[in-house]
Amino acid sequence: MPKLPDTLTIGEVVERSGVPHTALRFYEERGLIAAERTAGNQRRYRRAVLRRLAFIRTAQRVGLSLEEIRDALATLPDARTPTKSDWARLSRTWRTELDARIAALHRLRDRLTGCIGCGCLSLKSCTLINHDDRLAGLGPGASILKGAPEPG
Repeated sequence: MPKLPDTLTIGEVVERSGVPHTALRFYEERGLIAAERTAGNQRRYRRAVLRRLAFIRTAQRVGLSLEEIRDALATLPDARTPTKSDWARLSRTWRTELDARIAALHRLRDRLTGCIGCGCLSLKSCTLINHDDRLAGLGPGASILKGAPEPG
């Protein structure tokens, strides 16, 4: 069996990862991945970039920001392919955040179903309404859906 190359061209990374070349350049600009340059100024990626790209795409699907992803990837080794224990450690750091997001999605699902299920979409019975702007002190955004307790 022939030895796999240590580096890949941008086209090979696109083909292997399914990530468009524009996204690769974007991720590189944001510090999520790195490429080396040849004497002809062509990008070459280490083989481990494929694993990082899969991780980036998965993290984006669960709603993590590129900043959160970049910070997490910064904790992984550059000189070697991350191990199973590296990935396990990294994923543990997000468990609480992901559990909170899952809970928020459950609240959203349950409250929207109740509202839409009544058939009237009435503001009098809507569980998401903010009567008299009671929630203004909790900060921006949909505080109820984020799980903030409603002020008494």
